[in-house]
Amino acid sequence: MTQKIFIKTFGCQMNEYDSNRIYDTVKKIGFEKTDTYENANCYLLNTCHIRDKAKEKVYHEIGRVKKTFRSKQKPLVIIAGCVAQAENQEMLRREPYIDLVVGPQSYHKINDAILNHLQKKKKIEETEFDAITKFEYFSKIKNNAGNVSSFLTIQEGCDKFCHFCVVPYTRGPEYSRPFQEIIDEAKYLSEKGSKEIILLGQNVNAYSEGKNRLSNLIMEIEKIKDIKRIRYTTSHPKDMTEDLIDVYKSSQKLMPLVHLPVQSGSDKILKLMNRKHTIKDYFYIFEKLKKINSNIEFSSDFIISYPGELEEDFNNTLSLIEKINFINSYSFIFSPRPGTVAADLDLIEKNISVERLEKVQNKLYENQINRNRLFKNQIIDVLVENLTDDKTHTFGKSEHMTSVIFNGNKEHIGKIVPVKIKEFNRTTLFGELVKDLSKKVA
Repeated sequence: MTQKIFIKTFGCQMNEYDSNRIYDTVKKIGFEKTDTYENANCYLLNTCHIRDKAKEKVYHEIGRVKKTFRSKQKPLVIIAGCVAQAENQEMLRREPYIDLVVGPQSYHKINDAILNHLQKKKKIEETEFDAITKFEYFSKIKNNAGNVSSFLTIQEGCDKFCHFCVVPYTRGPEYSRPFQEIIDEAKYLSEKGSKEIILLGQNVNAYSEGKNRLSNLIMEIEKIKDIKRIRYTTSHPKDMTEDLIDVYKSSQKLMPLVHLPVQSGSDKILKLMNRKHTIKDYFYIFEKLKKINSNIEFSSDFIISYPGELEEDFNNTLSLIEKINFINSYSFIFSPRPGTVAADLDLIEKNISVERLEKVQNKLYENQINRNRLFKNQIIDVLVENLTDDKTHTFGKSEHMTSVIFNGNKEHIGKIVPVKIKEFNRTTLFGELVKDLSKKVA
């Protein structure tokens, strides 16, 4: 009898990629994907440990599941991802409703863990770091995501040890997948209908396998005829090497949006964070890429009120935002992660932190609005991803990853079409399909 599995995913795109690969894996033991968790025989929560109160969110979700299944047969409950890696046995002790805990480097063991539990009714924890075996296993299972825009993990883990970050402890050391394995998966995704590949890694531009770097991967994927767009995320300024910068001169498919987290505009704070780059380094990358292509835009991540941040440091961050004119950036108040160097540092007063965050976000939102305003009455290229929920319009992404909603139809899905922008808000452009497809796109 076929079993149904529901996966709820928190956090980054890598978790989304992992969730899709778990779906591909559990098919082998008779589990089918369901989008309705109330009907699931297995409930899997793929967790993220980056943001505040991540652990408590897990227990809140489990409480919701317990309530739903109070009068039904209990599903198999699996906690996966970075919270599972960080908390492991503690989760099994604290919440008896949890059956399995599986870390992000142990997904290749998930079928055996499920079968062992179903047979022996024994709670199981799998959290060893084993990225090589994991990727060898998944290379033999086809990635059947089949989306117009598809994620493809090329690198995992981190060796940077920023003082605020848990990734080295939850994802392990940096590991780069074999070059040909990635190309084969990209080709398969193309055959399944993908037109855009988004290369993923905790430090994606640290990719290094033999003589191959991220730049080599991009140029090889560029040769796949039906792949029209290539992106990568998330990068570290330290690994923004000259060969990667130069790819922007030669690649026709690499999109002109660079997501490059800076975290702070203050060199003092960057040093306290152990970021291993300076604002001068960051400006060098920015100016060199802008010189190659003035259409390149930057997005970033910011941690506000990191311990030791004075008003001068914060103002340096505002100044940086003003100079770079970031689009689509993320900003958060510092929250300590257990086990990190910064975990026990003195926090800045909450009212000051909230006020600083509001100022940063207002500036970032202003940048987004001003950027989107420039597109009004312009014609832009849109890669169409799907119909809107009400099926009355289509949506897709611009070259700069901005969402675009327009009056297309099902036939446009998977195509790059010209759209004239009529209206906009902070996050979305709204337009009309240009009927004359021979018209030159702006």
